[in-house]
Amino acid sequence: MSDSPYGDLDRPPLHEGALRRALVRPGALWRDVRVVPETGSTNADLAAASREGAPEGTVLATELQTAGRGRLGRPWAAPPRSGLMFSMLLRPSVPAERLGWVPLLTGVAVAVAVRRMTAWSEAGAGFFAQEGDREDVAVDIRLKWPNDLLVGDRKLAGILGEMVDDAVVVGVGLNVGLREDELPVPTATSLAIEGAPLSDRAPLLRAILREFETWYREWTALGGDPETSGLRTAYKDLCVTLGQDVRVDLPGGGTLRGAAADVDDAGRLVVVSPEQGERAVGAGDVVHLRPS
Repeated sequence: MSDSPYGDLDRPPLHEGALRRALVRPGALWRDVRVVPETGSTNADLAAASREGAPEGTVLATELQTAGRGRLGRPWAAPPRSGLMFSMLLRPSVPAERLGWVPLLTGVAVAVAVRRMTAWSEAGAGFFAQEGDREDVAVDIRLKWPNDLLVGDRKLAGILGEMVDDAVVVGVGLNVGLREDELPVPTATSLAIEGAPLSDRAPLLRAILREFETWYREWTALGGDPETSGLRTAYKDLCVTLGQDVRVDLPGGGTLRGAAADVDDAGRLVVVSPEQGERAVGAGDVVHLRPS
């Protein structure tokens, strides 16, 4: 592949100026949108910017992330311009016990936006349907608790939220143009592999950030209440983990097995175990033990 960002026409570069013009406006959540050619981690960069006083609504995207991290510190990498890799700086004025909903809210926003952008319109000219047209979902994206995006049993995207003093930095890694021979593991997938012709990532990023802003504004305006904001219902509707027999590998060691029964008011997964009864877990690596 050429070193030029235009060397692969299936992977055009993101344009910072165009994204700013589309997203940064008076009264909007988004205060600044930056795109860098390469960085170690957009989350780490935004965490540093937060400590220096960067405002809520700062977005950092990169074309190549060399030290990206997934949940539980797992490394995550992809070829240049093959995915959307970006982080958001947030300072939500909600009770501390409700901050766990930020990554889950991000999962809902990403899933809803991507499903909409990959919907086929019978009345339109194909993908990128117009509002009001009848739509059939082309890529059936679901959430695995807490915030992996799946197509079937293959991972399309991951989300990582981190507290930074009084702020939250949320990173998203979404496989867009990744090809089958570029997959880091066979359990991954991309929008291209799933048949969605989204070679230009900019409309997708704009859609995700606008969808996120809608959910975030409603959620924070209601004090972070997942019920009255509709967030808990929306998450549960998309969550394929619910109803599954699961194994949860807990961060401090130990394993919990049982049925994933619910997501509680704090965003924790409620597991009903024959040995331990009903238990809510706020973190852990979830393995689905049977197909949904």
